Amino acid sequence: MPISFEAALGIHEQALHLRTKRAEVLANNLANVDTPNFKAKDIDFKAVLNSHMNSSAPTLKMATNHSAHRRGMFDSGPSAEINGEDVELLYRTPLQPSVDGNTVDEQMEQAEFMKNAMQHQASYTFLNKKFKGLSSALRGE
Repeated sequence: MPISFEAALGIHEQALHLRTKRAEVLANNLANVDTPNFKAKDIDFKAVLNSHMNSSAPTLKMATNHSAHRRGMFDSGPSAEINGEDVELLYRTPLQPSVDGNTVDEQMEQAEFMKNAMQHQASYTFLNKKFKGLSSALRGE
């Protein structure tokens, strides 16, 4: 009987790819902390992962009737490609806007980057343990 890695690993492979892409986006924000008119971007990790988990179920989007309607701290932005699939990047709404139009809050970006790095490491550790468990099962241990 063949082993289905997708069934064995579940959503964790996609989570690891998404965490890697989010790290790139957050690092780009930090690199442009002093760039005038740079708009901080982020990925709504929970929403994207939920869409992967429920890809067979229809998705509902919030209806808006005015361009000023927002989704919490984010505005809609460009997209990024993850595993051949476009993921919407969101513009971060600043808590305190700067005079030069830059929306990057360095401390918040650093905190989000470190939190994402720890969660990435946790996902990697989980996948590593899954592979060790599968390897032990194949050896009959």
